[in-house]
Amino acid sequence: MAHIALEHLTKCFPGPNGSVIRALEALNLAVEEKELLVLAGPSGCGKTTLLRLIAGLEEPNSGTISIGGRIMNEVAPKDRDVAMVFQSPALYPHLSVYENIAFGLRIRKLPRAEVERRVMGALETLKLQGCEHRKPHELSGGQRQRVALGRALVRLSKVFLLDEPLSNLDAPLRAELRAEISALQRRLGATMIYVTHDPAEAKELGDRIAVMKDGTICQIEKNGPNYLTANKRE
Repeated sequence: MAHIALEHLTKCFPGPNGSVIRALEALNLAVEEKELLVLAGPSGCGKTTLLRLIAGLEEPNSGTISIGGRIMNEVAPKDRDVAMVFQSPALYPHLSVYENIAFGLRIRKLPRAEVERRVMGALETLKLQGCEHRKPHELSGGQRQRVALGRALVRLSKVFLLDEPLSNLDAPLRAELRAEISALQRRLGATMIYVTHDPAEAKELGDRIAVMKDGTICQIEKNGPNYLTANKRE
């Protein structure tokens, strides 16, 4: 099970002149197993910080993070069964597409045949066949982002965290990859949190949409016609 429960989550960072920046303030959020929750809100509202806390890349000042009923606060990132995709692909420039996707599996010392099976499956799913020997500088922006998705996909994680993964791409390519991400999430049965500041993207992808403001959840509802209408009024 990959139900996510965040309770009274607070995260502070040191500010200038000894001040404290409260990035998250007593935030509560529950994400159901196999749900695709879209996290929307303006820049600086805490969306990325929230994902980094779930992934274990940051530690909360207070509150609990649970995945599948297990409290994760003291669990190392590598043991959380969480895959994260960032806004910028951050691929290894000296490695091929195949090697970039396989890198994490080899670090975990999976058998060679299993690495091959997972990587070739990801290449097919993401329409990257024929690109496996190319280096990142030989790829288009969309192909590089597909490689980043593939690197997360082969981990077969129960939880996927996507932090504005398509924001640097042009509109036609964003639409194409949104459809691929939605199909992948359904096929894997994974729990996914997808961060965006684009209301149309939120509308297309989410089972539910949670809106953040000033480090907390100010609105959460099932996807429907009211979301875009409310967003236009703001």
